[in-house]
Amino acid sequence: MLDAWVAGVEGLLQVRELTFLSLGMGIGLIFGALPGLGGATALALLMPLTYGLEPFTAVALAGGVMGAVPMGGSLTAILLNAPGSAPNAATCLDGYPLAQQGKAGYAIGAAATANSLGGIIGTVSVLAVLPMAKQLVLLFGPPEFFLLSILALVTVAGSLSGRMLRGLLTGGIGLMIATVGYDSVTGTTRFAGGIEYLWDGVHLVPALIGLFAVAEMINLSVTGGTVSKDLRAVKITSMMSGVKATFQHWRTVLRGSIIGTLVGAIPGEGGTVAAFLSYSMTMQASDDPESFGKGNIQGVIAPEAAINAKDGSALIPTIAFGIPSGAEMAVFLGILVLHGMQPGPLMLAQNQNEIYGLVWALTGSCILASIIGIVLARPLGLITLVDSRIFVPIIIAVAMTGSYAVDRSIENPILTLAFGILGYVMIRYDYPRLTIVIALVLGATAERNFHQSMMIGDGSWWIFTSRWMCLGLIAAIVLFLVLPPLRARLFPPRRGTGASAGKA
Repeated sequence: MLDAWVAGVEGLLQVRELTFLSLGMGIGLIFGALPGLGGATALALLMPLTYGLEPFTAVALAGGVMGAVPMGGSLTAILLNAPGSAPNAATCLDGYPLAQQGKAGYAIGAAATANSLGGIIGTVSVLAVLPMAKQLVLLFGPPEFFLLSILALVTVAGSLSGRMLRGLLTGGIGLMIATVGYDSVTGTTRFAGGIEYLWDGVHLVPALIGLFAVAEMINLSVTGGTVSKDLRAVKITSMMSGVKATFQHWRTVLRGSIIGTLVGAIPGEGGTVAAFLSYSMTMQASDDPESFGKGNIQGVIAPEAAINAKDGSALIPTIAFGIPSGAEMAVFLGILVLHGMQPGPLMLAQNQNEIYGLVWALTGSCILASIIGIVLARPLGLITLVDSRIFVPIIIAVAMTGSYAVDRSIENPILTLAFGILGYVMIRYDYPRLTIVIALVLGATAERNFHQSMMIGDGSWWIFTSRWMCLGLIAAIVLFLVLPPLRARLFPPRRGTGASAGKA
């Protein structure tokens, strides 16, 4: 096994492979920073261009793209509240408030460091787990997928200290929206109103662009001024303070990386679930949960560590079974097939050099991209000083263009605008957007796996207690339901912690 690790590193440390790795990293940063594009779009555009490359070189290029996309997405999430891809939406929740406080460099430094550390921890985990990948993937079936979705929803609901009812309300709205479109169980189309575009359901990326980027730009245009409310802080904020904060919160990094690694290995869950689950569990574990959403640096560190840790473990179901964990891995699967590498158990034996080379490429790309992010933190922070009258039209135009570019559908910008208005109303009346995002992400998955579980169990609810993994998830759900009220009773939340939120 050690020989395979070394062979992967040696194969990557060639001039040609390093060149293509760097090229992929640059492309990943750009596509990650542009709302609506992301890694899947970049890989799809590059796929035909890799045809003449050696398999290892093509893998290095793809690894460079996938490793850098999270860092690019975190930059726009923090500075503009416009997540480059769906997982980065979790970074918006505390990253953008920090930018508004004039601490954009602080947030970017923390995000970059968490990206690197998460990628490294994820790599170590994958290298340890890859030999037993088959057994790990087989632990999860439809009952486990359903219970995992419920666990994610419960952790979010329990995290909204003081706003539980509002969180449940917005979560319910999100679940209702998630039922729009084709029902794979009954074969019928629900609540589409005769609109063909909605047959596939509400498209997630355009909805997230609306909820975050467009909603904040509407709010900024109403309030006026600039993104940052503290002009002096922008000039003196040190990105190295964000790096230091990440190491100070090493438990948050470790927790997020473990969550990202575990969720990434589950087919169909993807980075969005990992990011929001990491954010929610970090909020649950915090002594000051009310500071989240107001500029708590742990709210940046937790999702960023999970996103990059996820990338490595997402290779497990993709390579071992040919089951991609998300759109990005689905496109990458096509690159593997294009170069004669058929995912499955045989690939684990016949293409070890390419597999381990890809793992190291992902790690190297995320570290290099994070370094670039730290270097650019200070000049990028000045974007938050631009007047809203110049800023808002540009960002809305970019957001709408990015929304359209997802699948070149003219209905996407309309959906983005609708969710932008909804998001602004939620901002205006202080309703949490986190729960509606989680519901949108997990609603269809939870419903599908519930129906599959009931069919497997012939309609019996005992199917959800049939395996030890199910029992463990049920115990976790009960724990997270009981923990918030118990903690509130034993340790009443501190008041007036707004000044320390950015430091926490």
